[in-house]
Amino acid sequence: MRKKIVVLGGGTGLSYLLSGLKEYPVDITAIVSVCDDGSSTGVLREEFNIPAVGDVRKVLVSLSETEPLVMELFNYRFKTTSDLNGHTVGNLLLTACTGIRGNLSDGIEALSKVLNLKGKVVPLTEDNVTLIGEMNDGSIIEGEHHITLSKQKIKRVFYKEEPTPTKEAINAIKEADLIVLSMGSLFTSIIPNLICKDIVKAIDDSKAKIMYVCNMMTQPGETENFSVTDHVDMLNSYLGKKKIGVVIANNGVIDKELASKYETLEQKDAVKYNVSDFKNYDMKVISDDLISINNNMIRHNNLKLGFHIFFYVMQM
Repeated sequence: MRKKIVVLGGGTGLSYLLSGLKEYPVDITAIVSVCDDGSSTGVLREEFNIPAVGDVRKVLVSLSETEPLVMELFNYRFKTTSDLNGHTVGNLLLTACTGIRGNLSDGIEALSKVLNLKGKVVPLTEDNVTLIGEMNDGSIIEGEHHITLSKQKIKRVFYKEEPTPTKEAINAIKEADLIVLSMGSLFTSIIPNLICKDIVKAIDDSKAKIMYVCNMMTQPGETENFSVTDHVDMLNSYLGKKKIGVVIANNGVIDKELASKYETLEQKDAVKYNVSDFKNYDMKVISDDLISINNNMIRHNNLKLGFHIFFYVMQM
């Protein structure tokens, strides 16, 4: 019987992790945060009163086993002077399927059959949730998009109203052999899954261990000067009784010229990894050179990352 892996996250980080993990013989369920309110997703949320579909689209594409043209079609973004400007085909299809089936979960299931998914995609909630950020200066910012754009550092995030998680998300967590917190924006992609009380309770009640795949680069306003253990500490502060038991971290050295460009243009630095930082932590550390450069962008080597996750869960 295949091991069951549940991956929580959102955005590019989650989709990139899944694109590598799907190449291994495991049972994957991706739980996607649905609080994004920018660009095409924000417009559709406001007009149709639905959860965010943008991150769901990215995850569907990453797990798809269909023709490359179909994946390109799903990500195609209109550039026009009409109301279609900025919308992606996949976002529109998800919105349409949600309307036809009555909810996002069933809409995703319908599209999953068309895309021949190697895994299951589940929204965190069917609620049209609003993420709230409390910043270090005490100001309160409403909406993920506005939180991300703020010049202030994030102190904590929470929801305007407590969301009700989907039954599929709760059941997947309860049945999981391994729960993976994906790399990605800590406060706006990963933690939004952990500020839902029922999700944290399900994690506590599950038999699964918690794994965290740490970011390779810091993020302005969220994780400046963070080390790997700083990321772990922040996530543990949002978890319940059960804490992170294993972490995957990059120990490769980023090219100096590329690192300088990131620092200058995006104010991002490499996440600090020091073996000595873990001497007081009761967790397994899997470290490797995970650096992959795609179009001059620093990414995780998704196949190597998928292997480490697969190898670990098979040893459990």
